[in-house]
Amino acid sequence: MRIGNASGFYGDRFDALREMLTGGPLDVLTGDYLAELTMLILGRSRLKDPARGYASTFLRQLEEGLGLARERGVRIVANAGGLNPAGLADAIRDLAAKAGVPVRVAHVEGDALPVPEGFLTANAYLGGAGIAACLRAGAEVVVTGRVTDAALVTGPAAAHFGWGPDDHDALAGAVVAGHVLECGTQATGGNYAFFRDHDLRRPGFPVAEIHADGGCVITKHDGTGGVVDVGTVTAQLLYETGGARYAGPDVTARLDTVRLTQDGPDRVRISGVRGEAPPPTLKAGLTRLGGWRNEVVFVLTGLDIEAKAQLVKAQIADAFARAGRRPQEVRWELARTDRADAGTEETASALLRLVVRDPEQEPVGRALSGAAIELALGSYPGFHATAPPGKGAPYGVFEARHVPARDVEHIAVLPDGTRLAVPHPARTAPLRDVEPPPLPPPPEPGPTRRAPLGRVAGARSGDKGGDANVGVWVRDEEAWRWLAHELTVDRFRLLLPETAGLTVVRHVLPNLRALNFTVHGLLGEGVAAQHRFDPQAKAVGEWLRARHLEIPVTLLDRAAHPEVPA
Repeated sequence: MRIGNASGFYGDRFDALREMLTGGPLDVLTGDYLAELTMLILGRSRLKDPARGYASTFLRQLEEGLGLARERGVRIVANAGGLNPAGLADAIRDLAAKAGVPVRVAHVEGDALPVPEGFLTANAYLGGAGIAACLRAGAEVVVTGRVTDAALVTGPAAAHFGWGPDDHDALAGAVVAGHVLECGTQATGGNYAFFRDHDLRRPGFPVAEIHADGGCVITKHDGTGGVVDVGTVTAQLLYETGGARYAGPDVTARLDTVRLTQDGPDRVRISGVRGEAPPPTLKAGLTRLGGWRNEVVFVLTGLDIEAKAQLVKAQIADAFARAGRRPQEVRWELARTDRADAGTEETASALLRLVVRDPEQEPVGRALSGAAIELALGSYPGFHATAPPGKGAPYGVFEARHVPARDVEHIAVLPDGTRLAVPHPARTAPLRDVEPPPLPPPPEPGPTRRAPLGRVAGARSGDKGGDANVGVWVRDEEAWRWLAHELTVDRFRLLLPETAGLTVVRHVLPNLRALNFTVHGLLGEGVAAQHRFDPQAKAVGEWLRARHLEIPVTLLDRAAHPEVPA
């Protein structure tokens, strides 16, 4: 069966649903709308209007897409229901009636958990079995609340091939396919380390051709932009994952068994995936409002940048002291974007970023904005900011917990309104780390040259709550022999000093020629809290690739001339 993706997040390319429906053959079209931050956004939306709480963009996409999907026999599966899948299902029925498109709509619910005091949302991550039940009952559109991203693929595949909960290898293959698809164009060259090798102006969205044993080929519609090769698929496999065991409610997939082979232009075959029984618990995500934050970015131009920064820091500190209330958290960061003897004012300027957070609005709002504005005529020469300070804005916090699966309902509401209780897998296994695999033999000693790591290695990074993951991979065996021994945890910390005082765990994935690092606590309270400059760790991998170290000359030469065989 052919499963496509048309959304990697709430706000992705609006036209993608139509493009995927008209661009080539599909059996199922999926859309992923629910990042950790999205649940907080939807929670605040629901506070304003209890009838909302779902991704309204999806409904607008269906105004045209519903008729196209029915004409082409494509079923649509999306987690756009967010906090209100039943409400979205009703809205789709209303839309279909107005458009004169008869369509059978079902939804999956039960993920909503009792919300603890002080929190805004609480939802368990369900698997794909409820989606499968809806499709087996004839649903043409299935919307869900909080399911795992991969469930959008495991559910349709299980329904199509008749897999049961103990078909672990097949389910694990679908989980891997789902993980590749879930972020849309990240699998087809988007956010790709070696972007200069391809035309990535408008990447097409990915498609997985899934087989009865769970193996698949990742591809895209003919004529669409971007590229699908072993590198783009490797990068997405490493994104927001950790060790060899990738646990979910349907199955625990063994990422150390994944094998990738180029199967032709824009075709990558995924094979060999093994699965194990899922853990007895489900991940649950909780969101809450954490307090208030504000920021000001001061522009420092020309000479004496450090002295100018020290002056404005001292003036702001004095203003807080005179106001009698310093925000609970005050963070300064000086970005030296300036150049000596610059030809333009902008390239002669550095940016001094001040971020403040507090449980109450006043210390980050009026107290900060007043202090910053009053400096306009009495601070460093050339004083100005990128924008006037605002009143402050609320920020959120995401927390991950685990709850027993038996305590969570999983309900498929079928097209005829029947409420079907979906059992969780009977066979489970506690999640354990795998034994570290043996490393390849180290390379023979030889001449080295100091150069950026990114000359020979790709990387992709992302966030999971307050943690960041950084996946690093290389493209041939000689480079793998060097990387596996060179990029230790200690070397990683030296290259990225921000991680020096944090717990860093290295996972080795030889089949992918990859290392996956988990950096615990780098992102503080997570993306919604805007703790650091890059709150989702999207560019940590590119920072790592830009760091210099001693690299064998043979690897550098081959990277510069890829036509030379390994």
